[in-house]
Amino acid sequence: MIEMYGIPNCDTVKKARKWLDANGAEYTFHDYKKEGADAAKLNAWAEAAGWEVLLNKRGTTFRKLDDADKADIDQAKAVSLMAANPSMIKRPVIEHDGGILVGFKEDEWSATLLR
Repeated sequence: MIEMYGIPNCDTVKKARKWLDANGAEYTFHDYKKEGADAAKLNAWAEAAGWEVLLNKRGTTFRKLDDADKADIDQAKAVSLMAANPSMIKRPVIEHDGGILVGFKEDEWSATLLR
């Protein structure tokens, strides 16, 4: 089973959901805005993919942080920031039998999820 994590009004999440639907993939959706982001799960994802991949530094939420919060980021600080501000998590995150995917890249998803 595929579990997708994200924010429903995010354009990338919309594209990813449309792609999953078009390819007949069954999935459940976890809405960060309604259900929050679990620090333990974020930590596991950071271990699997790297916190640098998971932390969305290009988004408005991250850019609005004060300089002290942006400085000296390590995995623990990144996880804490993402748990407090789920909009800072790169979207979507997909959990599947073989691991996780971060962000929507159609070629990567096809190779991984349509086997």
